[in-house]
Amino acid sequence: MAVETQAPPQPTHDQEPITRDRLYIGGEWVEPHGTGTFEIVDSTTEQVIGTIPAGDASDVDRAVTAARPAFEAWSQVPAHERAEACAAIGAKLAERAQEIAGLVAREVGMPLHLSLAIQAGLPAMDFASMPTAVEQIAWEEQAGNSLIVREPVGVVGCITPWNYPLHQICAKVAPALTAGCAVIVKPSEVTPLTSFILAEIVDELGLPAGVFNLVTGDGPTVGEALAAHEGIDMVSFTGSTRAGRRVSEVASGTVKRRR
Repeated sequence: MAVETQAPPQPTHDQEPITRDRLYIGGEWVEPHGTGTFEIVDSTTEQVIGTIPAGDASDVDRAVTAARPAFEAWSQVPAHERAEACAAIGAKLAERAQEIAGLVAREVGMPLHLSLAIQAGLPAMDFASMPTAVEQIAWEEQAGNSLIVREPVGVVGCITPWNYPLHQICAKVAPALTAGCAVIVKPSEVTPLTSFILAEIVDELGLPAGVFNLVTGDGPTVGEALAAHEGIDMVSFTGSTRAGRRVSEVASGTVKRRR
């Protein structure tokens, strides 16, 4: 997926704050059950540039309730169709590359030209590469007297860090959707703004309701609720060793797969 390499214009620091007051659950923008918010801070000016909802365990439960039936239907869609849907997401991400790069530059502090190539370019490539990847996967193969069949695991909780905010999400979500899974994303509460762009694109393209869900919040609240929920089949986590130990500990109660 080609992304224009010209750097986006320098953001002005008198821009209106970005207010995100909804979560994306079951194909709709819904009011959170959690009543708190998180402030997003510009890494260069230390000024507040936006706010997001602080979701809670009830929001996670709503997302799981939406994702379970969505998984059952999505997993029956042919793999090449799922991959093409991901490619369409990649194309839309590429169209919004300037916006994504500008947001991540402010959240993370990465120079704009690098943010455009890396923070905006890689997420688009993650999704755009899925049609090729789906053709390279051996969905069934014989191993001696055994037949190995690769099937979607179910509902996947995706917990991501602050430093590659959209890429880490897309690197988890694109393969999971292509495999036939439904996903619930919890981005870092420090750098979450671009995750809403991804949710907007999913909504615009009309993916089946519940296949992709976005619940923002912190690790001890939303992250632990995802890891512990019996309706989550797998947790994909990237973050600190301390947080990873906690995710493993909480997830072990329901014997989840982790990666």
